[in-house]
Amino acid sequence: MDRDLPRIKDRPTLEKFHKILASELEQFDREYRETLRSDVFLVDQVISYLVQRKGKRIRPILTFLAAKLFGDVSLRCIKAAIVVELLHVATLVHDDVVDEAPVRRGFPTINNVWRNKVAVLVGDYVLAKSLTGMLDLRDLAVFDVLSGTAKRMSRGELLQIAKVRKLDITEDVYLDMIADKTASLLSACCELGAMTTDGQSRDREILRTFGEKVGIAFQIRDDVLDFVGVQSLFGKQIGRDVREQKITLPLIHAFQQADSSESKDVLRQIKRGLTRGDIGKIVEFVTRYRGIEYADDLARRYADEAKRLLSGFPPTPSLELLLEFSDYLVSRNK
Repeated sequence: MDRDLPRIKDRPTLEKFHKILASELEQFDREYRETLRSDVFLVDQVISYLVQRKGKRIRPILTFLAAKLFGDVSLRCIKAAIVVELLHVATLVHDDVVDEAPVRRGFPTINNVWRNKVAVLVGDYVLAKSLTGMLDLRDLAVFDVLSGTAKRMSRGELLQIAKVRKLDITEDVYLDMIADKTASLLSACCELGAMTTDGQSRDREILRTFGEKVGIAFQIRDDVLDFVGVQSLFGKQIGRDVREQKITLPLIHAFQQADSSESKDVLRQIKRGLTRGDIGKIVEFVTRYRGIEYADDLARRYADEAKRLLSGFPPTPSLELLLEFSDYLVSRNK
């Protein structure tokens, strides 16, 4: 019988996990910098800028927490986490070029500082490093996981671009898109955590599905924060997604609840381009039709489904940390 899902009394913080995994993350950062080192001054200059703005390190944390269910975090686990992070970073660099984004995480993007050509080439360089990192692991099973993840991420990116052009996205298509674009990478983190320690094939399957569901919840929460986040905390411009004509779950639900004429008016407004004042009107529309509450509720349901998958594991401190981290991912404010 499934154990009751633990509820975290106090909202978990990212700093807690950084502190608990300080040793593993320090080694990760050291190996990560070494992996990206080159003998080209411009590349090293841009990479240094990129590494200094290392973000939340959600993916390596998830990999290490999954690994700790089965044993200690090995160098092999750290190297697998580096490959995952490289895939993620390469995608972000290329995304910023496509979106013409001036800022990421509160700092100017590479394309803003060095222009698009350099940004594209650096993104390619990081992607190439991820591919060589896969090969260096000398494990076909790990290679299959990572290459399959890269394929899914590309599919999700292309689907998003196609839907931005037509603005005809449904909830099912949205969930399919974020499963590929975002959740596939978190799924890989959890599976690789099991694979690089003593996890068995059944453990791998459970952790892979756990990561998929947590990843979907994580992205839904991210999309909610685009409407309700505080820019100084969140690190990105509020309303940026809708300004870039990306239709996410809170807005999809509002479209479903509003009458057809009002939905069409809002959609026409988005298509012709939004001003700063228009963003407030879109947020009011989403709020009035409870799009934010609906999205947050769905994120929580995905997170709870993920946690139930781990109900058969022994109740250890490592398990509690992994469950707590999944709570953090759907309750964070930035």
